[in-house]
Order: sequence, then structure tokens, then C-alpha cells
Amino acid sequence: MRQFFLQAPVPPYTYTPLNLLKDGTVVSVCGVVKFFKPPYLSKGTDYCSVVTIVDQTHVKLTCMLFSRNCETLPIIYKVGDIVCFRGLKIQAYKNELQGISTRGFASLTFDGTLGAPVVSRTLSKSFNFTAQDYNMVETLRTWASTHISASSNLVQLSNAEPMQYYDLTCQLLGKAEVDGVSFLLKIGSFLRIYSLHTKLQPVNSESPTSLVRLEFHLHGGTSYGRGIRVLPESNYDVNQLKKSLESVDLEAIQTSDDTYQSDNENCSSPESDSVSLYEMERCQQLCATKLTDYHCLEKTSLCAILKQSAPRQYRIIAKLRSYMPRRLLQSVKLLCPKCHLLQEVPYDENVDKILQDASGKAPDYKLHGTPLYDSEVWTTKGQEGRQVAVHFVKNDGILPHSSECLVLIEGGRLCEIYKLSSMFHSVIPVKSGPEDLELLDLAAPFLIRGKVCHYGDLKFLAYRSFTCLVKVTPRCNQCSNLKSIQNLSTIPNKRLWLPSSVAEALGIVPLQYVFVMTFTFDDGTGVLDVYLKDSDKFFQIPASEVLTDDDLQRNLERIMNVICPPGIKIDAYPWLECLIKSYNVTSGTEHQICYQIFDTMVAEDIL
Repeated sequence: MRQFFLQAPVPPYTYTPLNLLKDGTVVSVCGVVKFFKPPYLSKGTDYCSVVTIVDQTHVKLTCMLFSRNCETLPIIYKVGDIVCFRGLKIQAYKNELQGISTRGFASLTFDGTLGAPVVSRTLSKSFNFTAQDYNMVETLRTWASTHISASSNLVQLSNAEPMQYYDLTCQLLGKAEVDGVSFLLKIGSFLRIYSLHTKLQPVNSESPTSLVRLEFHLHGGTSYGRGIRVLPESNYDVNQLKKSLESVDLEAIQTSDDTYQSDNENCSSPESDSVSLYEMERCQQLCATKLTDYHCLEKTSLCAILKQSAPRQYRIIAKLRSYMPRRLLQSVKLLCPKCHLLQEVPYDENVDKILQDASGKAPDYKLHGTPLYDSEVWTTKGQEGRQVAVHFVKNDGILPHSSECLVLIEGGRLCEIYKLSSMFHSVIPVKSGPEDLELLDLAAPFLIRGKVCHYGDLKFLAYRSFTCLVKVTPRCNQCSNLKSIQNLSTIPNKRLWLPSSVAEALGIVPLQYVFVMTFTFDDGTGVLDVYLKDSDKFFQIPASEVLTDDDLQRNLERIMNVICPPGIKIDAYPWLECLIKSYNVTSGTEHQICYQIFDTMVAEDIL
């Protein structure tokens, strides 16, 4: 009797969503390319390719792929392509998961363009293309078309801007002589050049006022995915480029170009109050500011920033065309770190009025002389014999030296508090409550140290900031939850009396002094309003002290006159290198994108 043996069907592969990956597993994944490096020779004998993918879970995965044969690595042409990997090992590296190719690794690569033929570029004997793969590619294409800008780095020559990095699809029409260590392509091939740097160079290098031209530079190495790849004739982008080239009148372009060069021989660039892009290239090393982090960010033009959505981070080089407010002391505000509301710094007259109202009530002698403090009372001359009580806070039952002593003042006026703050470490205005001394309304300072007043969440009307940095509400959200004065005994170091420690003990959210300004930047490609909200890093001047220190005020004015000089044209202004971040602001039905400076400071030679 003849026996028949049926071969069991190969079980279908299961693709693991990127948000479900686990360390130590070997999986199959499929995703959209967010970043890649074309294959390059590693330090060993293998070729290496780095690919970062993302899927519908919005999780990214960076994969390190190695092979002795360069052709077996994924053939990726651009961001937005779709790859399917099988036999990818997941492992943890620097607290993040990454994929590593292992024995048995195989891949398929597809054009990510919606509507393009679903044809794999990679032929793998161990990776058969199935209906499941087809459906996965189409699903990712549809998702990526609305969630990922697949060609964000691709540019046409007519749209190129200086100081940028682009990917360029082109046809090679000619080449220059090079040395023997360079790699030459055959003329007529179609190329994609990755991370191509656009720079401005003068037409006549001997004349500083010469017109400039845009040049394209491909730097060495493999950073940022730099490199060149030859595209096959069947590539979708090549077909689109061919169609465009067929409609180009080369003779008309040549005639136009010759006329342009002839006209420029006898003309010069007119003077205007605008930023010279060539000067940016030539003088960017003379920036009046410096970055404290994110040095790896590529520089972005303001024109390009204005076209992009938020939130994002950028590195810019621009000039400060103008700023607000022009009266620099008006830039100092109070910020609640909890609800992010900005408020005006109270005037001394307003604070004194609160103190005056509180002084109408006589001190309660039952609250004097506690284990926390010793008390003294005196009666002022005039002012209808106003009584003022001063309570000297003890340190472990002993009164410290005046320079280390915190005093609580009851019934005092602002001038008297300032006098006491010059004699003792710090002063807290208080009033008699039913059972204990209590803080005044938080519209008054909760602590005065020298001439600096420290505030909690105020009850004044909120300052409607021109910066759009905060939501506008009629008042702060009362973030503080006041505690008993007796809690001062819980502070461990009673010699320093740090404002933050006092605030924590008394249940206060301390407001921060910050500079809040609008900077209008101009880099020659566009103009952008950017907001500064910084306590002391940018100017390296403490915002809490500038209101009461004449020297600091003069220093602040001098810095602004250096980075935005009055009375001269903007081309003579210094360049500023800054990090900025974009964010969305919604007020009712209105929506706008705002920008804020971060991790940037004025250079030492300016200070």
C-alpha cells in the first residue's frame, strides 16, 4: 500500500508591535523608516547599517544590522520607506531597547509612497513575500501618509536654502577630476545624496561685498546618514524625476543663466537694513551667546521653522532685530512653578498698604515667648502709639547671633522691616491669630532677606503676558496650603534659613523671579518672535536681585546694548546662537505656535 506524506504548511509569521517588544526576544517587526545610514564598512570585516523605524504604536526602534555582504542589508532609499525584519534580536542598551541582526536575519524593503507598486527591493531566500506582508505594507503606507512626513528632507534645487541639510535626488551629468582614493560614478546614473549641506560662498572671494552663490557640500563620514546611493531605473522617484526632466527646456535655462551672469558682472548688492546670509556663514563663530546643551542639533533657518508644526526643538543662528519690553526692569515677573501663572512683582507702596492694614490690630501677648521664639514689644512715637512686636526665633532653645537669626515682625511697616533685614538674617511679617502667629495675606512677602522679597502665590490680578507662556486666569490657583508658624522648628539647618526651606515648612509654593521678554530674531531667511522666560541662566544675572541693585541693572542694560545695538544697521549686530523650542497654545477657538529660548546663555566675553 502506497503511503502519501503531505508537507505541513509553513506557519505564518507574527509581527510584534513595537510597543510590545521585550528584552532578550527574537521577533519579526515591520515599520516605517524614520532614520537610516546607508551601509558602510564597520571597524571589523562586516558592513553595518543603522535603521530607526516606527509603527502605529508611535514607538521607535533603532536597529543595528551587520552583514559581510553589503547587498544583503536592507536597500533603503529614503525616510518613509517600509521595512519588514525577521530574526531580529531585541536587547536593552542604555535603558532603551534596540534591535540587532542575528544568524537567520532577513529583511524586505518597500517604497513607502502611497499608491506605488508593492514590490520588494530585497530578495531573500529565507523571507517569502506573503499576503500578510502585502497587507502590512499597505496598512503602514496609509498610516504614514497622515502621521509621518516621508520626504521632509528631500528638496528640489530651486527650493534649497542656505545653512540647511537636505537629501537630493538627481541625475549625474558630469564630474570633476579627483584623486585615486575617491569613488567615481558613471555618468548618467541617478543618485540620492544624503545630508547634503548648502552653504553660501562669494562669487569673488577677494571682494567682501561680492554677490554670493549657493554651493552644496557633502561632508565626510557617516554621521547623520551622510552618503550617496545609486537609484535603479525602476525607482518611483527616478520615474518622477525623468518625467520632470523631459519637460525641461535646457537651452532656455542655459541662455537665462548666461544672461544672469552677464548682468551681475556690473552690479553690486544694494545696501538695506537686512541680514546678510553670507555674513552668517563667515562670522557665525563670533556669536555673542553659547549653548549649554544639545550641541548635536543641526542648525535650522527661521524660514524652515515657520513651516513646521509643534512641538519641536531647533538650533538657530540669527540676529536680535528688536526686543520687548524696552524698559528692562518691566521684564522681571513672578512665576508660579506649580500652575505656571505669571504675575507682576508688587510695588513697595502696595506691600506697605497691606502691612499698614495689618498693623491696626494690637499684638496678642498670649502668643509671646514660646519655645520657638522670644518676643519683644515696643510702642512707636507718633502714629497713635502703634505697637510693634519682634519675635526672635531660637536655634535649639538658644538665641543665635544676629547674622544667623530669623525674626518675625508683627505690626511693622515696610521701612522698619527693611531696617531689620539689614541687621538680622531674614524677616517674616506675621499677625496674631486665634491660637498662633500667622502669615499675612500672601500678597505680602512671606520672607524678606536683605532687599529681596520672597512671595508665595499672590492674590493680585494676573499679568496677561505678551509671551503667551501661560494661560490667563483672574488669579493664581492658590497653590499654597499654609501651615503653622511653629513648623519653622522642623527646619534642620536654622543658620541658613533658605527661602525654599522656609516655604516648604510653612506650606508655601514660592514664586520664582524670572526675566520675561520677547526677542524678534532675523537670520536673513525669515523673522521669528521668540520668548525668553529665564531666572538667571541667559543673562547670568539673578532676576530676584536686579530690581534692587543698580550695578546689576546697568549690567543688564549693557548686555542688551551689545546683542541689540541701538543706532546702527542690523548687519553690524552680533550673531546669536540659540536653542529654541516650539509649542502649541490654544485660547478658546484660537490656536497658535509659540517659541521659547532654552539652554542658552550670553557668552563670557560679553559679560
